[in-house]
Amino acid sequence: MIALIPLFTLLAALGSGLMAGLFFTFSSFVMNALARLPAEQGIAAMNSINVTILNASFGLAFFGTALLSLGLGIAGFMQWDEPGSLWLVTGSLLFLVGTIAVTMVFNVPLNDALAAASPASPEGAGVWTRYLAEWVPWNHVRTLTSIGALVAFILAYAREMA
Repeated sequence: MIALIPLFTLLAALGSGLMAGLFFTFSSFVMNALARLPAEQGIAAMNSINVTILNASFGLAFFGTALLSLGLGIAGFMQWDEPGSLWLVTGSLLFLVGTIAVTMVFNVPLNDALAAASPASPEGAGVWTRYLAEWVPWNHVRTLTSIGALVAFILAYAREMA
């Protein structure tokens, strides 16, 4: 199993990079574009995104990287004296806490509240305003921590292969 750590580290870097790119896209322009739409249209578009993103490729990148991060974090602690262990633990914590936990604790409940809102109602417009104000900063956190995990896994891989 120890021989697979470099491969798992490379795959975790790839998964972190994919997630960083996805979150970066939302932080850079998708949410700004949706915010320019009338509330009813913005809600409809975001709800559509939230439904269609739940697919096999996203699940593999998101949850597969989480699983790899968990295993690599444990391996990093168990082999603390090995090259790259600190970076394995760092990448794992960044991804598991800053990406997975933030998503589950902050972004998903906001998505659920948006899905339950009536887009054409005044309450729906209020939900949309609150959604944009709260969801976007948490997405920035996910973007930065996914990038951080990517860098940490690359550094761990470089040390493992040295």
